[in-house]
Amino acid sequence: MHQPPVIALMTDFGLEDAFVGVMKGVIATICRNAQVIDLTHSISAQNVRQAAFHLDRSIDYFPDGTIFICVVDPGVGTTRRAIGIEAGPYRFIAPDNGLLTPIFERWPDAKCHELTNANYQFANPSATFHGRDLFTPAAAHLAAGVPLEDFGPAIDVAECARIELWQNKPFDDGKGWTGEIIATDHFGNLITSFEAEMLADRGNWMVTVANAEPLPILRTYGEVEQGKPLAYIGSSGMIEIAIRNGNTKAELGIGEGGWWRSDGVDV
Repeated sequence: MHQPPVIALMTDFGLEDAFVGVMKGVIATICRNAQVIDLTHSISAQNVRQAAFHLDRSIDYFPDGTIFICVVDPGVGTTRRAIGIEAGPYRFIAPDNGLLTPIFERWPDAKCHELTNANYQFANPSATFHGRDLFTPAAAHLAAGVPLEDFGPAIDVAECARIELWQNKPFDDGKGWTGEIIATDHFGNLITSFEAEMLADRGNWMVTVANAEPLPILRTYGEVEQGKPLAYIGSSGMIEIAIRNGNTKAELGIGEGGWWRSDGVDV
């Protein structure tokens, strides 16, 4: 059975204004049968790095052929390029500002084209709403069957903008790492830069965020009393910090960029 094309939206627009609804209207006008999925519209304003993280951790749950519109664009209206990417089984429409860095790392042979063909964007595009006038029309035309090559000249992905992704630095003694808080979720939980797979065969571990007490890495919230903090492996595959039935970000006063450390303890 023929499946409709899937378009996933990720922005920092929020839901208070009409921006997201208008983008969906553009999609429906150009490609009426497209299935539109909201990945998130709650990326922190202009936070390209946070957007890159959430995109990287989400794409594997989408069907092959999904087109991702990624609009977190502090350079809107400037000379930064608008690009379309074919990478693995997916396609991406985004500003060339480093948001797609994880995609380039996964698929270094990705095909990239600059979005310059006026036939696939609104006439006289706004200088402040390329999500409506440039990115969304391009994605909708892709979904309707226009090949990526028709949107503009090819670009070597090696020339596309990159950002520094989340990294951890090992202790001098090799018994732990320092890292950072990549993102906070709706509940105030802190998502660290520590991959759960780094824990394999390394005994017992404790996580310390800023000056808080060291926390053992548990399985789920119910293993501590209400109001108590814990570390655990989150659904993103990263170590997270939470307060059971509380808001860690608010109660500890720690947000993105805050530092943390993970110490190994011999069994």
